[in-house]
Amino acid sequence: MPHTETPGTEAVPATRMRWWTELPLILLVYACYSAGRLVVRGDVSDAVDHGLALLRIEKALHLNAEHPLNRLFTSEPWIGIPADFWYASLHYLVTPALLVWLFRSRAVHYRAARTWLMTSTFIGLIGFTLLPTCPPRLLDPSHGFVDTMAYYSSWGWWGGEASAPRGLGGMTNQYAAMPSLHVGWALWCGVILWKYGRGRWARTAAVVYPLVTTIVVMGTANHYFLDAVAGAAVMGAGFLLAPYVLRYADTVKARFRTGAPDVPAASPATDATIVSAGCQTSAGERIPRQRQPESRYGPGAGPGASPSDAGEGAPAPAR
Repeated sequence: MPHTETPGTEAVPATRMRWWTELPLILLVYACYSAGRLVVRGDVSDAVDHGLALLRIEKALHLNAEHPLNRLFTSEPWIGIPADFWYASLHYLVTPALLVWLFRSRAVHYRAARTWLMTSTFIGLIGFTLLPTCPPRLLDPSHGFVDTMAYYSSWGWWGGEASAPRGLGGMTNQYAAMPSLHVGWALWCGVILWKYGRGRWARTAAVVYPLVTTIVVMGTANHYFLDAVAGAAVMGAGFLLAPYVLRYADTVKARFRTGAPDVPAASPATDATIVSAGCQTSAGERIPRQRQPESRYGPGAGPGASPSDAGEGAPAPAR
């Protein structure tokens, strides 16, 4: 008897991701991220008020780590200068590198991880829009913060306006500080390395990278500690929403998919009827070798007659 597979147990091939469709999507999301930071500037006085409110909350909760870190980074160039390079570059290098690595080496997990990152980024843009926040470095000097990016600007390509290249500071929104996507993206990188990396170095980097990034954004006076907390919260929200975003994307894709061939309905006149265990009958039989009533065969040919006797018109021998 031929072997037949149990329905529903067949392996369903996964859709293969193509770099020429993924790259424009990544660039589009990054363009939205950059444009959102640039266009939604908010009111400066509101941004300053929000920054001072965060500072007061942190002092009330004894969470004021920004001042001692900023003093350390300013007084020790061997710490402050690498920290500025860290802040100005790794945010834009490590995250894309991990996306490419996932795409090439962990393709099964790439789409979910990419959707998580994109969803969290868009939530962060909502935060920039609703809560423009003045970072510590832009507060009045009486609050005790030094902008290390401006202090060590002669060492790097950046000027005195955030991490933008020198002369291009006007093309960025310096009040897009809440939440800190530097911390959020670093946390995403840490989770990806921890889950899909191999070896002790991957686990070490998974812990060190987001931790050091959190210290750097506070020590360079670019973010408050609560900005970092909000960045982690945004990534958590994106993680929870990513399955729903994937499901909605699949629904939209299925709705607009074209060119799927229609499967014709089975014709009862041509399909054999399955009786049991793979035994098949002809179109005019209900069970194998069953005959129709006597009138179809003529006189003397009953259901019990042999084929030869029935053909000669003789009655079947008595049994």
